[in-house]
Amino acid sequence: MTAEQMTLNGAQSLLQTLVNCGVEVCFTNPGTSEMHFLAALDQQDGMRAVLGLFEGVVTGAADGYARMAGKPACTLLHLGPGLANGLANLHNARRANSPVVNVVGEHATYHRALDAPLTSDIEGFAAPVSAWIHLTPDAASVAADGARAVQAARQGPGQIATLILPADAAWDEAVAPAEPLADTPASPVPAERLDPVAKVLKSGESCVFLCNGQAVTETGLALLGQITAATGADALGDTFISRIERGAGRFDLPRLPYFAEQAEEVLHPYQHIILLDTKAPVSFFAYPGKASKLTPGHAQTHQLSLPGEDTLGALAQLAEAVGAKQQSAPLTALSLPPLPKGPLTPESIAQSVAALMPEQAIVVNEAATAGFAMPEFTRGAHPHSWLDLTGGAIGMGLPATVGAAIACPDRQVLGLQADGSGMYTVQALWTQAREQLNVTNIVFSNRKYAILQVEFMRVGASNPGRKAMDMMELTRPDLDWVAMAQGMGVDASRATTAEEMNTALAAALSTPGPHLIEAVL
Repeated sequence: MTAEQMTLNGAQSLLQTLVNCGVEVCFTNPGTSEMHFLAALDQQDGMRAVLGLFEGVVTGAADGYARMAGKPACTLLHLGPGLANGLANLHNARRANSPVVNVVGEHATYHRALDAPLTSDIEGFAAPVSAWIHLTPDAASVAADGARAVQAARQGPGQIATLILPADAAWDEAVAPAEPLADTPASPVPAERLDPVAKVLKSGESCVFLCNGQAVTETGLALLGQITAATGADALGDTFISRIERGAGRFDLPRLPYFAEQAEEVLHPYQHIILLDTKAPVSFFAYPGKASKLTPGHAQTHQLSLPGEDTLGALAQLAEAVGAKQQSAPLTALSLPPLPKGPLTPESIAQSVAALMPEQAIVVNEAATAGFAMPEFTRGAHPHSWLDLTGGAIGMGLPATVGAAIACPDRQVLGLQADGSGMYTVQALWTQAREQLNVTNIVFSNRKYAILQVEFMRVGASNPGRKAMDMMELTRPDLDWVAMAQGMGVDASRATTAEEMNTALAAALSTPGPHLIEAVL
């Protein structure tokens, strides 16, 4: 061991290992047990450190970063309670197949048995969202464990790896940093799945693809467009997709509706449902007297590819098998609506966004019920990437804009944010301001949990009275998003008409740094 290696502690060895493995950003909310990791960050030029004021912001930012960068960032979380605070957005990241490396500080190995106030079952907290969990035993092991964590996070299609770092493993003398470990290639789709799908596509029977993951990348959509054009099959995306390329010049992919009865109606005409990088659809919730599985009883389901398999390779082979390689895919034409006038409504906001959205914008969509008009109006907008709330745990939108903006600093990020879910992680605005990120947030301020008011009726509950309605309304007092944003350093304005929205959005998109527009509905 050289003299230089002898001076490394565990935290320094781990950080250099992460950088060696291509991890360039650490989203962090640290505590006492992570101080040596922070000190190591001071000395590591290859790692950008980004502070979030709540762990849900940290984990949501790591999710947004991974979706746009295509590789993991790391989080730095303080013991079990810090990890627990970030679990909701790790749940969303898991559903999005986002690669994330969590570094969770732990008490020193000799301190754990004393049951200090912050002692907890970190492994137990991590288990529901993590594909890989490891407690590093000592400083000599931490570099190799860090390399294994990154390898695990990058395992197709992307997953969460949680490395638990005892304080003494961070401060004790360590060995040299580790080098990257090889990624595992995606498994090819076997012929016994490909051949039956090619056969039904050429049979003349009605077929629909249901897609997510690699199937909705730009390459996947192009192949899908060729296949559907050649065979007459249709294609749908899952209701919520981790990332999809949309707008002019892309193959347009409608979504399976959220409400179960609408989804059943959409799927009913088909004799064959072909699953690409996803599973058979089910309703988000159970409803009295209604089926949870959305696949029609008369339809045959074909699992062409599973998440983590070579979906793009399977699509290329399928295109060859059905004679689609020379087929031109139908692409969406550029179609920008005129700027709206008059009352401010979900439709007029969508029209304004479609008209003003710049090329290659990144849209982070957590608009919930108020965003129902957005997909159709932006269908022919300039080319853009679209990120959804994949796991249903609200509070993803504002943090994901942070991660997306850091992953793609040359692109404008547009956050479509419902007011109720925005309050879960409102602290992300502060991080937007501190990092001077090019994020424009539109908050749909209807001052209610509107989806719950809809679901109250759909589950068959009795008509809501005053007490029940109070639990679904954000009034008394009204939330003041302009004041909250300005208090955290974000330029903010309020729009109450379509004309005010046009002016505010145009100004925000043309001015560097973060902005917020409260759209009062």
